[in-house]
Amino acid sequence: MQTGDHATVVSLSPEALRPPDQVSARAGLDTLAARPGLFVGRTGELDRLDAGLATPGGAVVQAVHGLGGIGKSTLAAHWAATRPHHCAPIRWITAHTSAGVQQGLAELAAAMQPALTTAALPIEALAEWAMQWLASHTGWLLILDNVNDPADIAPLLAKTHTRGRFLITSRLATVWHHLPTVVRLDVLDEADALDLLTRTATANAPGRDLDGAADLCAELGRLPLAIEQAAAYIVQNPLITPRAYLTLLYHYPAQMYRAGAVGTPPERTIARIWHLTLDRITALQPQAADLLRLLAWYAPDQIPATLLGELADPPALNEALGLLTAYSMIAPDPATGTLALHRLVQALARTPDPNDPHRTSQLIDQARTHATIQLDAALPATWDTPATWPTWRTLLPHIDALADHAPAHTDTDTTAHLLDYAGRFLDNQGQLAHAITHIRRALTDRLRLLGSDHPSTLASRNNLAGVYRLAGDLVRAVPLYKQTLADRLRVLGADHPDTLISRNNLANAYRSAGDLERAVPLYEQTLADRLRVLGSDHPSTLISRNNLAGVYRLAGNLVRAVPLYEQTLADRLRVLGSDHPSTLASRNNLAGAYRSAGDLERAVPLFQQTLADRLRVLGSDHPSTLASRNNLAGAYRSAGNLVRAVPLYEQTLADRLRVLGSDHPDTLISRNNLANAYRSAGDLERAIALFQQTLVDRLRVLGPDHPSTLASRNNLADVYRLAGDLE
Repeated sequence: MQTGDHATVVSLSPEALRPPDQVSARAGLDTLAARPGLFVGRTGELDRLDAGLATPGGAVVQAVHGLGGIGKSTLAAHWAATRPHHCAPIRWITAHTSAGVQQGLAELAAAMQPALTTAALPIEALAEWAMQWLASHTGWLLILDNVNDPADIAPLLAKTHTRGRFLITSRLATVWHHLPTVVRLDVLDEADALDLLTRTATANAPGRDLDGAADLCAELGRLPLAIEQAAAYIVQNPLITPRAYLTLLYHYPAQMYRAGAVGTPPERTIARIWHLTLDRITALQPQAADLLRLLAWYAPDQIPATLLGELADPPALNEALGLLTAYSMIAPDPATGTLALHRLVQALARTPDPNDPHRTSQLIDQARTHATIQLDAALPATWDTPATWPTWRTLLPHIDALADHAPAHTDTDTTAHLLDYAGRFLDNQGQLAHAITHIRRALTDRLRLLGSDHPSTLASRNNLAGVYRLAGDLVRAVPLYKQTLADRLRVLGADHPDTLISRNNLANAYRSAGDLERAVPLYEQTLADRLRVLGSDHPSTLISRNNLAGVYRLAGNLVRAVPLYEQTLADRLRVLGSDHPSTLASRNNLAGAYRSAGDLERAVPLFQQTLADRLRVLGSDHPSTLASRNNLAGAYRSAGNLVRAVPLYEQTLADRLRVLGSDHPDTLISRNNLANAYRSAGDLERAIALFQQTLVDRLRVLGPDHPSTLASRNNLADVYRLAGDLE
C-alpha cells in the first residue's frame, strides 16, 4: 500500500521475516552455467583447484584468469559439477558488472526465502539479505564468473569470505596476486586440442572426413572456444572438412571469426568476445587498441620492446601495455623484456571488418604501415658483422611474419628495403631459399614503385642474381647480372662503384659456370678500375684482388695466384683487422692456394688457424666456418691423413645437412668430398653410394651442364673404374 507521503510500505509474511541466519539451505539450490558436453585436458588446473579450494582450512578465494575464449568458465563449471569439493549450495553469478553481482545475490535470496519474491523488496535489500545469509553460513561455493573489475565484488568478499568459498573467473591477469591461489589458464596442448575438435566434429557422424584437423587446431592456436566454434560449424555443414574450414578461414577471415553454428549465441564467437574486451580497453586507454593492432603484424612470441613504437609519451605506452596485460591480451616476459600474444588475437586484430569499429580497413592499414616502419628502423647497420647477428636473429621472425601476413600489393618502399636487407643477411647465413623469397619480392616491389632504372631496383636485381649464383642456379643468375651491368653502365656510368660491383659479380657468375675465358678479363678490368677510382686500400679493391687471385688459381696459374693472395691478406690485416670476415676469407684462400701448389706444410697450419678463428668470430654453424672445416679435411686428405680427414668430412656433411639443408650446393660438395675420402681409404662400397646420390642431386638441383654436375659424373665413373666395373 501507499501512505500519504507516497512512501511504499511492504507487508511481509512471518516466513519472509525470518532472519538470514535462521534460514537453512535446502536441496536443489545449485545453479551452474550450461557446460559443453565435452571437456578435455586441464588435469593440472583441476588438481590445483582441488588442492586449494576443496581442502578444509585451505584457501577460500581463488581466481582462474586467462584470455577470452580460453575456457575459464568451462573449467569452473566442470570442476564444480564433477569434483568432490563438498560445497553446497553452489551458485553461479555472472559478475561482469556490479549490477550483475547484485542481481545474482538477489536471486540467491529469493531462492533461499521464496516469500521474499512476493514482498516487492528492492534489489538492494535482497542482495543485502543474501550477503547476511552468506556471512552466517558455511560450506557454500559462489562462482563469480567473468569479473571485469575487482571493485564490483570487493564488498561481497569483505563481508563473507571467511565463511564460504569463492571461485573467480576473469580475463584480468594482474589484479589477483593477493589471493592464496591463482590459476593462469593457457591454451590446450596439441593432443587435447585435437581430441576436442575430433570428438566434437564426429559426435553424430563417426565416419566423417577429418583431413586437416591437426593443422586447423594449430592455426586456431589451440584456443578452446575457437576450436568449438570451428567444430560446430563443421558439424552443421556435412561437406566441410577441417581442411576446407582452413581454406574458408584463409579467404574469408572476418566472416569466419564471426560465424557460429545455428543456435550459437552471437556473444560466444571469437570476434564478439574480443570485441567486447577491446570496447572496455579502448574506453580506458584508446591507444591500447592501436598498440594491439601494431603487435598483430609481428610473430606471436618474443616481440622486443624496440618494435613497440612511440605513443604520445612513455606513461601512455606503459598504461597501454598494462591494460593489454591486465586483460590477458598480451603476456610480457620480464626475463627477456619481450612480449607474446596469442596468434588468433593477432589474426583477428589484423583482419579488417566493416562491422567492427576496432578493425576498420583504415586502422588495419595504419597498423601495418607502422609495423613496417618500426621493423625497418630497428635493422642493424650491416648484415655481415657478427656483432649484429643476435639482433638480426631477434628481428627475423617478425620480418617473416610481416611478409607472410601483408598482401604484396600493400608493400611500400620501406617494405622493399626491409625485405631486401633481410635477404642479404639470410644470404650471408647460407639460408638461400629464404633469401630468394624476400629479395625477389623486394625487386617486384621496387619495379612497381620506383621503376626499372632506380638505383635501389638495380641493387635488388644484383642481390637476387647473387643468391641465385650461390644456389647454383646460373641459368637465372648470369642473365640478371648481365642486365644489371648494362643498366648500371647506362644509368650510373662506367666508374660508379655500383657499376664496378656489377662487373665483379658477373665475373663471379662466369667463374662459377667454369667460363674462365670470360671471367679473367672482367676481373682484371674491375681491379684496374677500382684501383683508379677507389684506391688500393678500399675494401672493394681488396675484394677484386682476392677474386682475381681465385680465378688464376682455378686456371692453374699459381705463379700469379699465390702472390696476389699473399698481398691481399697482408692488406686486409692492415686495413680491416685480423678478425674481419674478409681477412679470414683471405687466410682461407691463401691456404687453398698453398694446398693446390702442394705446399701442405704451409697450407695445413693456415687452415687450422682459420677454422679456429672462424669458430670464435662467426660461430660453429656459419657457412664460412663449415667451409673451413671442409677445407681442413681436404688438406688432411691431400696429406694422406685419412684418420683426421674422414671424421671432419662426416661432421661437416652432418652440420651442412642440419644448417643449410640437403639441396644446398655446399651440402652437395660435402657429400662429394666425403665420397672422395672413402675412395681414398679404399671403401669403394660407401664411396659409390655417395657419388651416385650426389650425381642424382646435382642433376636435379644444378642441372646437367653445371661444372659440379660434370665433376660428379666424372667421379662416379672413376670409382666404377676402381671397382673394376668397366662396363
